[in-house]
Amino acid sequence: MTTAEHPWGRVDAEGTVFVKTGDSEREIGEWKVGDPAEGRALYVRRFAGLETEVDLLEKRLASGALSPDEAAKAVAKVRGEVTDAAAIGDLASLEARLDALAPAIEKQREERRAEREAKVAEATVAKTRIVEEAEKIAAGQDWRAGADRLRELLEEWKALPRLSKSADDQLWHRFSAARTAYTRKRKAHFAEQNTQREAAQKVKEKLIAEAEALSSSTEWGPTSGAYRDLMTRWKAAGSAPRNVEDKLWKRFRAAQDVFFQARDAANAALDEEFAANAVVKEQLLVEAEALLPVTDLDKARRALNDIADRWEAAGKVPRGRVKELEGRLRTVEQAVRAAGEQEWKRSDPEKSARADDMIGKLQRAIDETREALAKAEAAGDARKVKDLSAKLESNESFLAMAQKAAADFG
Repeated sequence: MTTAEHPWGRVDAEGTVFVKTGDSEREIGEWKVGDPAEGRALYVRRFAGLETEVDLLEKRLASGALSPDEAAKAVAKVRGEVTDAAAIGDLASLEARLDALAPAIEKQREERRAEREAKVAEATVAKTRIVEEAEKIAAGQDWRAGADRLRELLEEWKALPRLSKSADDQLWHRFSAARTAYTRKRKAHFAEQNTQREAAQKVKEKLIAEAEALSSSTEWGPTSGAYRDLMTRWKAAGSAPRNVEDKLWKRFRAAQDVFFQARDAANAALDEEFAANAVVKEQLLVEAEALLPVTDLDKARRALNDIADRWEAAGKVPRGRVKELEGRLRTVEQAVRAAGEQEWKRSDPEKSARADDMIGKLQRAIDETREALAKAEAAGDARKVKDLSAKLESNESFLAMAQKAAADFG
């Protein structure tokens, strides 16, 4: 068998395989069968495989695909394969390359340590912020948004890296305590609120019963006042549970609607009935306004008294026209009164008897009007009360003027 030579190894005539190591050589195997060159090629391929492993390790470390600890383990593994390897090649160069990786691994270790410390510092700031915000929420009373925000803060906490055990535990204890305190206060608040809402529900159910009992009443004035009182009590009762509040309100409102719709219908019927009366009073106003300016006081007074009698006889007018029509008549009355005052100032003392007679008549009319007004108020007839009040005011004004004139004549 012939010797197969290679710069880093050989196969001798007996088939023994050697690899060069420095100035000496080391036996690494045997090749007893076949061409020695083929044996040598086998061991050269083994070296190429080791070289490929070292190349791959260098690239992975350079790319950051391996952590320092992983890289150190990989280097130790490959070094174990290279040391005393049964391969022909420059094994010393592979070991040197593996040695050269140690500083790179240590550098990465330091970089990662610094990066980790920076992240821990950032996490400390972030977790401290989370804790302080949670404690602020716990000290407040934002029962809606506060709960949502605490859940968000918990997710932020979970996403952050852990700190040292003592530091992490300390901050977590504060965060957890804040969440617990907030939750306890929130539950107490809603429990109290539920109690209040349930009490409000009972009050409102009673108010509904009262409202429904009044819904068929035809005493428009007193019942309208009773519904105003019920509404005041309803608002003061507070809110019932959400699932019943709307239902309660609809029942309460429905009872009121029955009454007020009936009242509006009755008023509309009255307005329609009184429309003809308004026409009559418009015609009377034409007569009354024709008395102005006053040139004959006695004639004007007689005419105005006649108009007043017919005005009363004409009856009520639609509510929307009362102010307009009464206002126009009052303007004429005031003009006649003003003319009368001027006339009284020009009259001689013999006319005081007439003033006294007028005072007597006006006083009787006032007494009768007051009696009628008292009855209307007792009956809750708002329209009649209004009409009689206006009449009383007018007569009292006349009386005051008559009394002043009598005093002047006296």
